[in-house]
Amino acid sequence: MGVSRTERGRGVYGISVAADLVGTGVQNLRSYEAHGLLEPERSPGGTRRYSADDLTRLRRISDLLQAGLNLAGIGMVLDLETQNAQLRAEKAGPVTATTPSTAASRSRKRASPNSTPRPTSGS
Repeated sequence: MGVSRTERGRGVYGISVAADLVGTGVQNLRSYEAHGLLEPERSPGGTRRYSADDLTRLRRISDLLQAGLNLAGIGMVLDLETQNAQLRAEKAGPVTATTPSTAASRSRKRASPNSTPRPTSGS
């Protein structure tokens, strides 16, 4: 039994726990928020609360940083990935129970950022 989309989007982790879970520092999470790369929920008292979806996004940010992108470039990549997922969803129509989630299919189809296309034998 999987976790519903609304549960994945619910902020439950404090900033320290979220930083530990993704293997980065608290200041990095604050910086990513300042650069508009993610927007965690806030408690009534103003405390940041990170969701499972936020953790997935933070891991993607880490992957892109390791690939050599700066925060501005990462923002562009994340925006394009979101647009791509929306277009794919529109093209596919309603999601059925047997259709993998957009995030899962995106992670399976993600090519290595360092890979280059191989020339075909006719080139």
